[in-house]
Amino acid sequence: MRLSVCIILASAIGVWYSPLIALQAQEGTEVPCNVTVPNGVMPGSTEPQKGIHGNRLLAVGPFGLWPNGTVIFKPRGAGFLTRDGSLVMKFGWTLSSSGKLHVTGRRLDGDAPPLRASIGNSLDDPNFKPSFLIFPTPGCWEVSGKIGDIEDSKLTFVTRVVKIGEGPSGRLDPN
Repeated sequence: MRLSVCIILASAIGVWYSPLIALQAQEGTEVPCNVTVPNGVMPGSTEPQKGIHGNRLLAVGPFGLWPNGTVIFKPRGAGFLTRDGSLVMKFGWTLSSSGKLHVTGRRLDGDAPPLRASIGNSLDDPNFKPSFLIFPTPGCWEVSGKIGDIEDSKLTFVTRVVKIGEGPSGRLDPN
């Protein structure tokens, strides 16, 4: 009898609670977002590079954009959360020459603080810049990078940011 009551109670709670789980699991997935399709352009290369998006001076790569233009933050997945709940993901950049990389971004589908970026230096390749892009919220984001004051180097892409459940378990607070 107790087992039956427990099963019925658990089922009732599950029916009531499951829409909340589904809503949380879909945070950012239903956002209309015209994500950037990689163009294959990598500075210094004449051959198209799969997944890469760039121009003759700057590219998101060598790892490229996320599949289907969607950065996914999920439990036991890639990325980090900050103390304030922002979502942090690694992005690599290839520059045609050495210089300071500036990265900015804004949410296109709603209000949010601007994207932040923490740019590192590569020990092996001076033209590769590792970075952490810090998205304050899930949603549709426009990200722009530029080498110093070189206007022709400006590169912009649009990506969807999705958070599933509580997101990744890793914690990081760059800059």
